[in-house]
Amino acid sequence: MKQPIAEFVEGGAEFLPYPWNYLAFATAATAVALAIHWLAFRLLRRFARSSNSESDDMLVRRLALPTRVALIALALVITAREIPAFEAIWQKLAGFIMPALIGWIALATLHALVEAMKLRADITVADNLAARRRRTRLTMLSRIVTFIIVFVTVGLMLLSIPGVRDIGVTLVASAGLAGLAVGAAAQPALKSLIAGAQMALTEPINIDDVVIIEGEWGRIEDIRTTYVVVKIWDERRLIVPTTRFLEDAFQNWTKKTAQLLGSVMLYLDPATKIAPIRAEFERQIKANALWDGRVQVAQVTETMRDAIEFRLLMSAKDSSALFDLRCDIREGMLEWLAETMPEAFARLRIASPDMGAVPN
Repeated sequence: MKQPIAEFVEGGAEFLPYPWNYLAFATAATAVALAIHWLAFRLLRRFARSSNSESDDMLVRRLALPTRVALIALALVITAREIPAFEAIWQKLAGFIMPALIGWIALATLHALVEAMKLRADITVADNLAARRRRTRLTMLSRIVTFIIVFVTVGLMLLSIPGVRDIGVTLVASAGLAGLAVGAAAQPALKSLIAGAQMALTEPINIDDVVIIEGEWGRIEDIRTTYVVVKIWDERRLIVPTTRFLEDAFQNWTKKTAQLLGSVMLYLDPATKIAPIRAEFERQIKANALWDGRVQVAQVTETMRDAIEFRLLMSAKDSSALFDLRCDIREGMLEWLAETMPEAFARLRIASPDMGAVPN
């Protein structure tokens, strides 16, 4: 007994010859699927716009295209089940199409959720350590899960090829030598993948951290499963393997907090009076908006034959502000000394047998 849809399609041969009647039915099923998708997502977009959150808008936008293609595939599946002529074709293509669609939808959903959660981690605020940690975890989790989804999807697609499936059975039968060869070949990739997972758990670095690596000062711009992109202060990008941050030492200036201490060294004549210089430093540091109010210390840290080392210690909210603050204080103190106490600058003294030490 023929199914109703098959009878309807075969009856359409009176109006359209074979194979145009089957093509017309497939086109009609596709049109119905597109209409359902348009209506459903029109309602979803309306609900998303009515809320104050941007995450639902992003989720709807990311899922629009893969779900549209999935509904078209579903319409063709229904067509194939009802019409024997389509079923033979669909059986050859389903092994490729269905895993690809499922993987596509899974990736779209994953990326939409990750981006939505990143919106809640605002790194533009002053105290952004928690937000940067959250973004780093989300980035690493997204990379690892994306790799797993793509790997499983491609594997399912390849298993639908009889020849590839036979090769898989052969490899399983000779798993000893083949397993060693595949393991040796995949060792760098597996090492990088494990390093990426380890970095997500241990968090030696986070997005926007300030680091010193390879003698360069820069910020962590992006973290991948196999490498890390460090944006150098002069706009260069340093590409560093992920394992480098787990196996070698490096400096992280923002591991716990972005606040830092910095110093400016002045080399003065041993006969210089320190009190006026200390008072001027305190005046300048308090007047500078880059100072965070935590530390201001002026000390003689070393004495030499012809000079004394006078250290001006100061603090700032982050490394960029500290660099500018040090430059401001260094310039301001040198100008003040030149105008007010020029005799305070260190001078070379030459010993004379008749007159003793004579300044040069």
